Amino acid sequence: MQNVMQQDVLAPWARPAAPAVSPARRARGRRANLSGVMAEDNVQRLYQRRGAVLQASRWRGKAGKIDLILQEGEDLVFVEVKASATHATAAQRLSPAQMRRIMQAACEYCDRQGLGLVSMRFDVALVDGLGRVELIENAFGQD
Repeated sequence: MQNVMQQDVLAPWARPAAPAVSPARRARGRRANLSGVMAEDNVQRLYQRRGAVLQASRWRGKAGKIDLILQEGEDLVFVEVKASATHATAAQRLSPAQMRRIMQAACEYCDRQGLGLVSMRFDVALVDGLGRVELIENAFGQD
């Protein structure tokens, strides 16, 4: 019988832990998360003042995350919120790959809700450092 050679590859649970995150980096992450939540809440209130009804916030599916899902008239509106110092820099943070993931997640949401065919719209809300919101309706579509 042959001797079994010991492998130098460690199982995932036996690997050394990742290096600890520095307190400064952890604080930046908390600030960024809080800033994002505040921007989403600000955008949500804006849509609700327009008469939209919130269906879900920070919804997560296999394809990705959707910041806000609202019913506005007959449209189911999927909103991606981008916050940065200026509206222009916020807009630059939305990539084509992210737009595809959001659209896939929207289809997954509709499927899970059993909605069938529904009128969907994809909006982008740009929030600057002063909290001002610029809405781009049907940002993924063609007019």
